[in-house]
Amino acid sequence: MPANNRKDSDRLSQVVADARRHMKEREKTYREKALKMYPHVCGRCGREFSGKGLRELTVHHRDHNHDNNPPDGSNWELLCIYCHDNEHGRLEVAEAYDGQSSSTAPPDSDFSHKPFAALEALLKGKK
Repeated sequence: MPANNRKDSDRLSQVVADARRHMKEREKTYREKALKMYPHVCGRCGREFSGKGLRELTVHHRDHNHDNNPPDGSNWELLCIYCHDNEHGRLEVAEAYDGQSSSTAPPDSDFSHKPFAALEALLKGKK
């Protein structure tokens, strides 16, 4: 590997390492505060945590902004790792639909297939 590429790679590795360290430090601070403020119970499923299992309890930011850490903890809730993953998965699905509901069709839609069109006639014929 040429010297310039190695230097660039070393700098990039250092930047990534610094970013990870900063994230861990920030996370440790608000996690410790949240664990002191709230009971060690998942806010969704109600499962209680203690001892080694406490590591499965995570801090969820209600507004999804990890930099918004008010001292009163109003942007946090404790969730188990499973409920936390579910919460973020729901957000991804909602963003994918971008506010459009699959249950309502746009007013200018013209559906040609009508699966229950003959149902009334079939029901009347059986009586």
